[in-house]
Amino acid sequence: MSHGAFRDTDPDGEIAFEQDYVNLLYAHLDQLRERLTARRRTALASAAGTRQALVEREAVVHQYGGRLAQLNAAENALCFGRLDLEGTDRPRYVGRIGVHDPDGEQDEPLLIDWRAPVARPFYLATALQRDGVVRRRHIRTVGRRVVHLHDEHLSNRADPEATEVAPEGAGPDSITSESALLTALNAARTGRMNDIVETVQAEQDRIIRAELPGILVVQGGPGTGKTAVALHRAAYLLYHHRELLERRGVLIIGPNTTFLRYIAEVLPALGETGAMLATTADLFPGVAPTRVEAGPVTALKGQLLMKDVVAGAVADRQWVPHDDDEVVAVRHDGQLLRLDRQACLALRERVRSARLLHNEARPLVRRLVLTELTRLWAEAVGEDPLGGENLLGPEDLDLLRAELEENDGVDGMVDWLWPVLTPTRLLRELFASPQRIRAAAAEVGLTQQEQDWLVREGTGWSEADVPLLDEAAELLGRDDSTARRLAEQLQTANLEYAQGVLDVLRGSESGDFEDEESEILAAFDLIDAEALLDRQEEVDHRTAAERAATDRTWRFGHIIVDEAQELSPMAWRMLMRRSRSMTLVGDVAQTGEPAGASSWQQALQPHVGEHWRLEELTVNYRMPGPIAQVAADVLQALNPKLPAPEVVRPDGPVPWTRRVADLGPELVAAVAGELENLDQERRLAVVAAPDQTQEVFARLQAGLAESVALGENETLARVAVVEPRETKGLEFDAVVVVEPDRILAASPRGLGDLYVTVTRATQRLGIVHCSDLPTVLRSLRH
Repeated sequence: MSHGAFRDTDPDGEIAFEQDYVNLLYAHLDQLRERLTARRRTALASAAGTRQALVEREAVVHQYGGRLAQLNAAENALCFGRLDLEGTDRPRYVGRIGVHDPDGEQDEPLLIDWRAPVARPFYLATALQRDGVVRRRHIRTVGRRVVHLHDEHLSNRADPEATEVAPEGAGPDSITSESALLTALNAARTGRMNDIVETVQAEQDRIIRAELPGILVVQGGPGTGKTAVALHRAAYLLYHHRELLERRGVLIIGPNTTFLRYIAEVLPALGETGAMLATTADLFPGVAPTRVEAGPVTALKGQLLMKDVVAGAVADRQWVPHDDDEVVAVRHDGQLLRLDRQACLALRERVRSARLLHNEARPLVRRLVLTELTRLWAEAVGEDPLGGENLLGPEDLDLLRAELEENDGVDGMVDWLWPVLTPTRLLRELFASPQRIRAAAAEVGLTQQEQDWLVREGTGWSEADVPLLDEAAELLGRDDSTARRLAEQLQTANLEYAQGVLDVLRGSESGDFEDEESEILAAFDLIDAEALLDRQEEVDHRTAAERAATDRTWRFGHIIVDEAQELSPMAWRMLMRRSRSMTLVGDVAQTGEPAGASSWQQALQPHVGEHWRLEELTVNYRMPGPIAQVAADVLQALNPKLPAPEVVRPDGPVPWTRRVADLGPELVAAVAGELENLDQERRLAVVAAPDQTQEVFARLQAGLAESVALGENETLARVAVVEPRETKGLEFDAVVVVEPDRILAASPRGLGDLYVTVTRATQRLGIVHCSDLPTVLRSLRH
């Protein structure tokens, strides 16, 4: 019988049997890693005599480096499953990556990548639809050691009950009737998200493997695995559409940087390292938002009408004199050449009719200004004293125009009428001026209060400003004349430097051969300055994600947005410029941002109409039943039309409440008590209203070290003090909610914030409050 065939041997031998196979897989992994390392080292050491050879060498080195990163990322839990199939004694092992035996005779790999179609029965096969599967085995490892097996017999010929196998000598805690899924759900949270590749469920698998094109919306309540599904979908798409997505890149948008740190290790663990992780605030290169604005201002800036305000701001900078007595003028050759209001209006309308972007229209503005100034100068200097036609002919006019070309005052006039604008300059000057805001909003219908909200002092940008900057960049375009001039100046400077290098070499040439023709060739004999400069140009070997991070106009192959319900209409508009292939995951019941969506239809219809499809996740894997009941009560008050997800774990600790006189020692005691109830590797979140988190943190920092039998640093490392919106997408072993009535009162979306808060715990939930509990938490009343 071949290795790994279906076995009915005693359980004690199964662990050792699978250990042998896992050892074989890791041996092949190590060999492949060694071969790739050696090839990469050889490629780095090879000479590259031509530019083409250099490009090819660097491409090979980059390819080897990427593959090595994938192999290193697959080190943990390399193999996690096995399928025994009807009609064959050769099982199919499933893992993070595919592993082949280069010297073997078998066509089938030793380990199948979980994303391959033939691995799908591992996630979908059931007793009713077995898909040829006789037995499914879950293999749990720690490092490279097999520590636990869980078998599911799907064939009628076998015992339909699942069996658990633990290593010989293991304690009773290692032998459990829980499935691989429940084992994972009950594991301690580490502050980093784990992948679910070993326990993907059927409804999740369907979404992960959905077709690439178009916009897929995944609606799911708390704990349904939305984020995990989104990340595994990214890995799946990169596997099946590698050529397209490695070239164009995958962008993953999260709600905040804390969330991005939380998920950062998931894709590398799945063998993918090329995706770009960002928030919407990161999508305008060179701008790092630090400004905090009030909720009404954020909500206003997120509305679609702001695109018209930005357009109005651009139009307002295309200046004309305000009345007939006002002119713009340039002095040339003793003549004062004036453009009045009517001439400027005619020029502006002609330029606008060309439908060019603002900065890209400047060359046309300059040409029209020169034409008008040439006409005015010709009238002044070519006037016939006898009243006849102008004495200047076409050649004379060309000369006059050429002279005006050299007048710096012409460029000054163009700058006055049609200035070069950057997005940052446009919005900085707009928000600093009530007059400019009034002019920009003239056709939009902003109230006076809304106009006042936009006025601000000081510098810095907010997250809500980023989509506005992006909108401005789309309307302004590039100033090609300036960019071209700077590029030419840089090229000239580089050529001068390269020529200087060759001159130094020539000046350093040995004089031994001055009286006879030298047969020795020097660098300056073989290459000129332009060729030397060309050879010094760097080859860009950055990944698509790295290049996209510095290019605002980059179009991605696919975008995945987590907590997508939080995006404002202007943020959606910004994202739609970067791709129309998207996976959007979220829960409209958890919307907390002032400009966030109350429905997917509301969010997407202005941008893509009805061209999107919806999938739903309906099972709550995170919360035990008692906590889920608290969440269901809040959801009922928040949106009665949304069903609460089905609970996988009906049992668990009952949430507790504690009323205190103030947030002094009693809060510290409550949190310390929760820490004592948790294993030392588990983490706890203390969630409070935004205006209360600093006070809570200070009290806990001062009191916890004395209340818990751990060192101060170790204790505080297990506790996170956060406000509700900072917990989005995260989960903790235990959560203590501080004064829920203040969370409700903190924002117009306070009920949604409370819903997010009570759905973060995987094991325990407690509430500390000074005043009466809100009505919505009625299930906790005693």
